[in-house]
Amino acid sequence: MSLYRSSISRQLICNTVQGIRIISPLADISPNRQRNYSENCVHITEVGPRDGLQNETKIIPLSTKLELIRKLVNTGLTRIEAGSFVSPKWVPQMADSNEILKHILEMSQGANDAVEYSFLTPNKHGLDSVLTILKDYPKSKDSLALHCPATSRPAIKIAVFAAATETFSQKNLNCSIAESLERFRPVISMAKSAHLPIRAYISVVLGCPYEGLVSPSKVASLATSLLCMGADEIDLGDTTGMGTEPATTELLRTIQIAGVPCEKLIMHFHDTYGMALKNTVVSLEHGVRSFDSSVASLGGCPYSPGATGNVGTENLIEFCVGQGMKTGVDINALRDVGKWIGQIVGCNTRSKINVV
Repeated sequence: MSLYRSSISRQLICNTVQGIRIISPLADISPNRQRNYSENCVHITEVGPRDGLQNETKIIPLSTKLELIRKLVNTGLTRIEAGSFVSPKWVPQMADSNEILKHILEMSQGANDAVEYSFLTPNKHGLDSVLTILKDYPKSKDSLALHCPATSRPAIKIAVFAAATETFSQKNLNCSIAESLERFRPVISMAKSAHLPIRAYISVVLGCPYEGLVSPSKVASLATSLLCMGADEIDLGDTTGMGTEPATTELLRTIQIAGVPCEKLIMHFHDTYGMALKNTVVSLEHGVRSFDSSVASLGGCPYSPGATGNVGTENLIEFCVGQGMKTGVDINALRDVGKWIGQIVGCNTRSKINVV
């Protein structure tokens, strides 16, 4: 069952306590309700096709991107971040995201595919582009409903992204945090009207390259604001890789005190200082079971100088399996994909498991 299908995400009450907006379920929701996933099952969102490739200086052909997505799905991964509807002027690598979405919908016709594909749509223009494409594929409409069976055609999810510091928001979005939230409001409203689930990213939650350490209460306030606005899940990004075990513990503790359930959280770690898997352990201990990762550790951030790639999907899968967690992913097939895409982009795979 998908995260966003939980009834609790549809009915939230927002309050304010000590400067942090608190989200609490309505009283008629049982505190002992069944969780949306097993305690020992980890859900991985593969971000390589978008976050991993977006900063590559060499333009990757559309055919290669589609082949990468196909190969990743064949490993057993069921959540793929496939593209970004942003200005090609700023992110030329993502200029063909419309073609990627069309291909996914074309290939899904009549298929029994449980894969969920997400696309970044930071503004109304981006979402309009997604909705226009979806209208041309009416047969896929049933796969977009929030309550569709998990075995139906691929679900399409949209994502917005905010930042936890004003400087990073200005660098990344060219606006303040408050202004970014106002931009997201119509996007989220339109997406909900179209029955599209919404992921909200928050960048630099554990450290900003411009402002340094980030207040956990500030991140918690931003997370609850996005949930109250209608986001179905919150993706917490350690964009710089500055996160430590104590800092991750304090962040998750503060967010959970604010009333955000662990089922709604996704952790997105970068491995700049080799802390990604240690912070994953902290997250697991706090009940988080959803994580982002990138095959071959591809990726980085143009607005975070010196930050290296995302935690490698190969590393994360191998680690979780070693901890007795289920992932549903064929690690050997995934290693092959990592080596393949590493050769194509012109670098050796950065995932440590692929170099041992």
